[in-house]
Amino acid sequence: MNREEKEVIIGQIAELLNKYPNVYVADTSALTVEKTNQLRRTCFNKGVKMLVAKNTLIRKAMQRQDEAAFSDIFGALKGTSALMFCETGNVPAKLIKEFRKSGNEKPLLKGAYIDTAIFLGDNQLDTLSAIKSKNELIGDIIGLLQSPAKNVVSALQSSGGKLAGIVKTLSERAA
Repeated sequence: MNREEKEVIIGQIAELLNKYPNVYVADTSALTVEKTNQLRRTCFNKGVKMLVAKNTLIRKAMQRQDEAAFSDIFGALKGTSALMFCETGNVPAKLIKEFRKSGNEKPLLKGAYIDTAIFLGDNQLDTLSAIKSKNELIGDIIGLLQSPAKNVVSALQSSGGKLAGIVKTLSERAA
């Protein structure tokens, strides 16, 4: 691979790092071609962009974007590395866990960059899969905000019904 080809790959990785707020680095070594293609297909279906590149090219692309932000991940760039880019932070973690359920030991999580937070090691997979997406958090907040209002409305409606019944009973007695 000559220098121009390397520059093109570095540029592509840097563009993806700029486009997506969440990046996973996974170890896909020892996966057969069939399993790797299956993983790529699963990634595509879930909206995750998967790219395998040399560690030095990945490091250079990360340094171009923001070396300080990605510097902790540099230590994880050893062996075979596959990058997974996505909009939602927990999707690749869930995808990896789901893929492993079919009897695969890999891919292993090396590290992840989730909205400026760094997670290192495969032991972080459960934590990452439990992270809620922005839309899920907004839904939870709206639900929490609506809950007291619904309680007040229902209390007023039930109290209003009781009050109307009392007034009706009193008016029937008076008549």
